[in-house]
Amino acid sequence: MTELTSYEEERSLALSAGERPVLVTGVCGRLGRRLARVLHRERRVSGVDRREFRGCPKDVTHHKIDMRRKKMKDIFRAERPIAVVHLGIMHDPRASELDHHTWNVAGFQRLLEYVAQYDVPKLVVLSSANVYGPRPDNPQFLDEDAPLMGAAAFSGMRDIIEVDMLAQSFFWKRPQTETVILRPVHILGAVKNAPSNYLRQNVVPTVLGFDPMIQVIHQDDVIGAVVAALAPGRRGVYNLAGPPPVTLSRAIERAGRTRLPLPHFAFKSALSRLWKLRATSFPAPELDFIRFVCMVDDARARSELGYRPTFDLDATVHAVDDYG
Repeated sequence: MTELTSYEEERSLALSAGERPVLVTGVCGRLGRRLARVLHRERRVSGVDRREFRGCPKDVTHHKIDMRRKKMKDIFRAERPIAVVHLGIMHDPRASELDHHTWNVAGFQRLLEYVAQYDVPKLVVLSSANVYGPRPDNPQFLDEDAPLMGAAAFSGMRDIIEVDMLAQSFFWKRPQTETVILRPVHILGAVKNAPSNYLRQNVVPTVLGFDPMIQVIHQDDVIGAVVAALAPGRRGVYNLAGPPPVTLSRAIERAGRTRLPLPHFAFKSALSRLWKLRATSFPAPELDFIRFVCMVDDARARSELGYRPTFDLDATVHAVDDYG
């Protein structure tokens, strides 16, 4: 952890190293830690997160602060980052709407102000393909111009959509900064997100009569896409997909789990009760993700970023058992 006692001293250290750092928000999350360990091999990395960074590489600077605080501006002033990678989005469904808004939306607005004020050349924002929303009338594949309907049935997606839209607005308002917005499908791996937690269950409940096609992506393929997005000249909105789509039942089978089909009304009622008792991390509206289709076309990422998934379906679904 670095104490910003002297901003000029910090800046001198950065300049003497001959390279401005890549600043990663949310660096202590499982995805953030993996990204830092990849990036630091070739670039200076500075991370911001109020949590501890377990196993932080010696040459990675960790600022243990809340990114909403004024010290965030001090970091920009001292380090003059060459790029910002924003992973610091709160996904906790149990957090209050106020916490979600102040962290995700207000915090991100302030981050955009600092990116503009200190002329950061590159901004990469990790959004999600879930912003499109699972719907019975979705086309087979959604491109980057599809409307963001994810909050229609699941209000918890509202602030993530707002972050995505703020980043899009910044893209047009500030062409000096190469802004990249990545929208990956369901990320599987050591990350503690809903798709990975869902597949970690020994017995995986599904909705009787529904077996939608789904897309998943390995956590390290997402990291590879972030690294590709940092290359000069890359800008725009990009969907990210992993191996070819499969049915939900097939993904569960390949993960080595047992499937338990339940009637929708019973599943929803049980989930609502368990949620109130704090016995589950899945709110009932998330059932739509295992009922309806929400698949994306990632042709733009493949052609413009040179992105290619490197993990097949088996490696991707079994990544949920990786806690490294």
